[in-house]
Amino acid sequence: MSTMLEVAKKAGVSKATVSRVLSGKGYVSDATKEQVYKAIEEAGYRPNLLARNLASNKSECIGLVVTNTLYNGSYFSEILSQAAKKLEDNGRQLILVDGKHSAQEEREAIQFLLDLRCDAVIIYPRFLSIDEMDEIIDQYKQPIMVVNRKLRKHQSHCICCDHKGSSYLATKHLIERGHRDIAFITGSMDSPTAIERLAGYKEALNQYDIGINDNLIVQGKWTPGSGVSAVESLYQRQDKISAIVASNDEMAIGAMKKLNDLGISVPGEISIIGFDNIPTAPYLSPALSSVKDPVSEMISEVINRLISMLDGGYLSKENIFTSDLLVRNSVIDGPYKSKKWVDKH
Repeated sequence: MSTMLEVAKKAGVSKATVSRVLSGKGYVSDATKEQVYKAIEEAGYRPNLLARNLASNKSECIGLVVTNTLYNGSYFSEILSQAAKKLEDNGRQLILVDGKHSAQEEREAIQFLLDLRCDAVIIYPRFLSIDEMDEIIDQYKQPIMVVNRKLRKHQSHCICCDHKGSSYLATKHLIERGHRDIAFITGSMDSPTAIERLAGYKEALNQYDIGINDNLIVQGKWTPGSGVSAVESLYQRQDKISAIVASNDEMAIGAMKKLNDLGISVPGEISIIGFDNIPTAPYLSPALSSVKDPVSEMISEVINRLISMLDGGYLSKENIFTSDLLVRNSVIDGPYKSKKWVDKH
């Protein structure tokens, strides 16, 4: 591998001159620059990235920390693709690091990216608490943006979705379509998103004076298989059900499969709504109703904020995004569909 000294000899200049050309600091004539670039090309020299970052104190790289349990599925794919495209448009490079399985490992992933001289870090935390994230933002001079959490202290450093509100919206829609016996499949309950979606479901029931039946709440694990298991549990409990809200589309699909295996018609006997609006949702039979989180818009806002923090510029105040309910064929009117009953509530 060629060295900077070899480039200098080939160009007939000093090593310091080559360094000035590469860093863009200090005066070097155009003729000399041309000699140095030609020598670099002929020698096949590649500057050490870390050394260059140390010298310039800027890497044009943005780090992203996501725990590997989120890597499967369309939700993470959308996060990653949107982040990469948006950063490319802004002349930056994206570096992905695994947050693994604990708050400490998420901390280590952030530190790893900063040790690589990333200009800023985006984290989609699974284990770090809100207080810990606020503490980390205080700790480092580089900007850190948090996705999917609402911080107490550093609200300009977070972008989140109103998961409680979106779950309330989905449940409310079913109630107003005449459903009262509504089951709920949660996500993994160590996830803030799962907790908020369950809270939104309960709030909608309370709003319409419908008692919460714990037998209709089943814990899932975000996977199609856990959707299957949830329906098996609900079926064994033998409680009356006319609709199911599943905390993501993957579990909703598993639930639909098991209902079909049991000879229970969707939506003829049980309506169902999922979350995330995965690409296959409209093409299922029946087409799956789903709540779509504005992932692209959220990631765009995250990166806009980072660019503003790094380069200066306008910083919007909007940090909580709302979701849209996309109603498809998996939902029909329920047995309590009565204008009189809905108006009363």
